[in-house]
Amino acid sequence: MADLKLPKLPDRAPTKLTISVMPDLHCALLDYAAVYADAYGEQAHVSDLIPYMLSAFLDNDRSFQRLRRERSGKGG
Repeated sequence: MADLKLPKLPDRAPTKLTISVMPDLHCALLDYAAVYADAYGEQAHVSDLIPYMLSAFLDNDRSFQRLRRERSGKGG
């Protein structure tokens, strides 16, 4: 087996989820997409932004990260 620095890539097959959101959240997401377009000079659909927003939220939730490690048996 080759001794590569890059490990085997994880499963990258997307999983489709369908959700319903309240009207005020929908408006906020549309506003976020508009602010994103102003900031970066390119349009992004809300459906393209949401996965990154969720990932950022989960990555920055320290309590969740700690509890997730404990549940998986990897400790601290």
